[in-house]
Amino acid sequence: QVQLLESGGRLVKAGGSLRLSCAASGRALSSYLMGWFRQSPGKEREFLSSISWSGSNAYAVDSVKGRFTISIDHAKNTVNLQMNNLKPEDSGVYYCAADRAGAPRYWGQGTQVTVSS
Repeated sequence: QVQLLESGGRLVKAGGSLRLSCAASGRALSSYLMGWFRQSPGKEREFLSSISWSGSNAYAVDSVKGRFTISIDHAKNTVNLQMNNLKPEDSGVYYCAADRAGAPRYWGQGTQVTVSS
């Protein structure tokens, strides 16, 4: 089983930056693909970015590519999402997730990001 705890969300002005962190604990973390999702009011939860636990194979969807960067801090067992040039439409609850074949997806409890115009 994997436990995930997000932090770092807050109110920020458009054009600003935030760094979200997801503290991961549990067994066999190295076998998981880690990801960040966002759920905005009235919308379904959407995938944003993923990275293998080794730190390779980072991927981001087009809407955040070039603005959001995912990374792994192995010393702290955290998955980080650096978000730059934030826009009001980036507002929402950000969730960390862990995936691997044959296992359920694990979710954190989420952290709220609000971008004011």
